[in-house]
Amino acid sequence: MTGADTDGQGGWRRRMRSLLVDTAPLRHSPAFARLWFGTSISQIGAQLTIVAVGLHIYALTQSTLAVSFVALWALAPMIIAGFVGGTLADRYDRRTVALVTAIVAWLSIATMTTIAFLDVRVTWPYYALAACNAASATILGATRGAIQPRLLPPQLLPAGAALNGITMALAVTVGPALAGVMVASVGFAWTYLIDAALFIGAFAGILGLPPMRPEGKPLAPGLGSAIESLRFLRRAPNVRATFVFDLVAMIFGTPRVVFPAAAALVLGGGAVTVGLLTAAFAVGALVSGLFSGRLGSVRLQGRAVAVAIACYGAFTALFGVVLLVTALVVPSYEGRPPVQLALVLAAVALAGAGASDNVSAVFRTTILQAAAPDEVRGRMQGIFYVVVAGGPRVGDLLAGALATLLALWAPALIGGLVIVAIMAVLWRMGSSFMRYDALRPTP
Repeated sequence: MTGADTDGQGGWRRRMRSLLVDTAPLRHSPAFARLWFGTSISQIGAQLTIVAVGLHIYALTQSTLAVSFVALWALAPMIIAGFVGGTLADRYDRRTVALVTAIVAWLSIATMTTIAFLDVRVTWPYYALAACNAASATILGATRGAIQPRLLPPQLLPAGAALNGITMALAVTVGPALAGVMVASVGFAWTYLIDAALFIGAFAGILGLPPMRPEGKPLAPGLGSAIESLRFLRRAPNVRATFVFDLVAMIFGTPRVVFPAAAALVLGGGAVTVGLLTAAFAVGALVSGLFSGRLGSVRLQGRAVAVAIACYGAFTALFGVVLLVTALVVPSYEGRPPVQLALVLAAVALAGAGASDNVSAVFRTTILQAAAPDEVRGRMQGIFYVVVAGGPRVGDLLAGALATLLALWAPALIGGLVIVAIMAVLWRMGSSFMRYDALRPTP
């Protein structure tokens, strides 16, 4: 083999390695590595319990409406926790806030485990404990988001966000599958107990952090602190844009409520098909995270967000096209090949949407962490979690209305096209967000 051949193969290997996720944050900061590993383990347990609670409520009531109340009970506490948690993270030592919140979350899981072993068959304790757990997780997430920029330099924040994206995608992929297997094999109580055991990872990550008081002059907790955070948003167009762009994607591009009906009436399946569609989105996010190595070199991160969300809209619209064409073709076709092909195409479209959403999340998270000053970073992370909690619910409502008034394909196709159109308009407007430079982060 010649030297040129060797150099060519070596260059090819280096280029391939550059595409893989950048693990430099794990080497740069042992504290970040411990927090990341601990969060990765505990998030799988969290997703396991989310699914198990829904299955448990259904087993007790045989009512889909009763299952939907799990999210309804949790929504208001999550929104309140977003504002309160962000204020706490900007007032007190963030390591202490994270530790206390983790203890509350673990106690809610432990209590749920106990009443499940006691075979408590009334539903309200499970609703209340699930809401407490969701609120605690919101505060813990907001606090972790404010901690990360203190552990990593700005140039490693995109890589850190990509690693966090892998954590969530892996949890969403593994957790629900594990929940189904555990509930069927050992029951609800032992399933909750597994989550309580996996939560030890969260404690290990938090206890490995150094003390971390907010920089600057913190405000006293209360209404004045929340008002000041809103005032900051008014004079911080780039930070504000991360929320606005995310809301556009979530409100117009959340077709998950049509999955059950689309599986039964269009794609020729049932619960397994719904699971495949849901998993496809998570797998797309996971794959994009694993091949996120080049994201750290992107400077115009605002434009990257717009492109990623436009791609998200395009893939969502493609999912709608698959449903539309399948609904038109299958009734006149004798046999299953079109349905099988449609399921594959639908999964590919949703995987593309998941990948695009993850790329958008990497850059939005990076901008939020790098541009927001440390003294308001906790409150900005809290607002981020409020947006994450509320946006998809509004999207579910809009998707349900469009599906009822028009057809099952309408929410994805119309919503996806609306997202692409909005991103095109915002791009041409040339806002400061489109000029945001990662080397000179400004709020």
